[in-house]
Amino acid sequence: MRIVFAGTPGFSIPCLQALSNADGMEVVGVVSQPDRRSGRGMRLTPSPVKQAALDAGIDTITPENLWNDAESLAWLEAKKADMLVVVAFGMILPKPWLDAPAIAPVNVHASLLPRWRGAAPIERALLAGDTKTGVCIMHMEEGLDTGGVYASQRLPITQVATGPDLWAALAPMGAQLLVDTLPKIAAGSLKMVPQDDAKATYAAKLSSDERIIDWRLSADAIDRQVRCFSPKPGARARLNGKWLKIIRGTPLQNGLIRKAGALAHTDSLDVACGKGTLYRVFTVQPEGKKVMPAEAFLRGNSITPGQCFDVNDAK
Repeated sequence: MRIVFAGTPGFSIPCLQALSNADGMEVVGVVSQPDRRSGRGMRLTPSPVKQAALDAGIDTITPENLWNDAESLAWLEAKKADMLVVVAFGMILPKPWLDAPAIAPVNVHASLLPRWRGAAPIERALLAGDTKTGVCIMHMEEGLDTGGVYASQRLPITQVATGPDLWAALAPMGAQLLVDTLPKIAAGSLKMVPQDDAKATYAAKLSSDERIIDWRLSADAIDRQVRCFSPKPGARARLNGKWLKIIRGTPLQNGLIRKAGALAHTDSLDVACGKGTLYRVFTVQPEGKKVMPAEAFLRGNSITPGQCFDVNDAK
């Protein structure tokens, strides 16, 4: 089975490696997003998928845009692919690309479709308080994650799971489901099940404003926000005019009734939240400094009970 693979972030690499190592499958080409500037030196850096493909000696292209790009389409058609496999590529594929594979274009999507179609399904599931997520092998069509589902697998979301935890669990799960499913699709023994559009939700790309903690929310909601963005880029709140990243903590349900954002104690970093709850902060990163335990932060700063985080930063 000849496969062209399209992907960009590290989440995609287990799928690429699984296809490369599977019997009866050959990755004949890889498409990834162009090199981006990153790091302190802002050097052009290849995407994780591009680097993995180059390391494996796979022919790779990085087009800026696939629309009206005759050269990239000619490259794809020359590969004579049976399958086009897309995993977190980050670009919309035009119809000629979807029509190019002899058998099917398929996508590995990190949610239980039709819930959380779109760019940030893992993070949206965590922020919304979902108790489960998963991966789907989906037939690609022109709509945004609207195609029929060939197979899916569930993963519980625990009360301590972080965004990176879910990424790390779902990536290999998707890879195994992919290599198990493709031969069945090729053989015609596995039919796709149409999605129920009435149950669809949209996983919009995360914005930087969503990292700002609104202490008027419940401690449970704030805990999900912290876990979603931990450890990087980190949920954050402003105290004494400076940003403080909240890296880890836990909700306390038997809180004191105080103003949202108020510090409740001096011996622990407990913050009053909505609905009479408290959020106990364990790990922080002050602006311009390294990650540290909350106790170390308290020792180095003059904190008094009743002092408040700024809630006006939250939208």
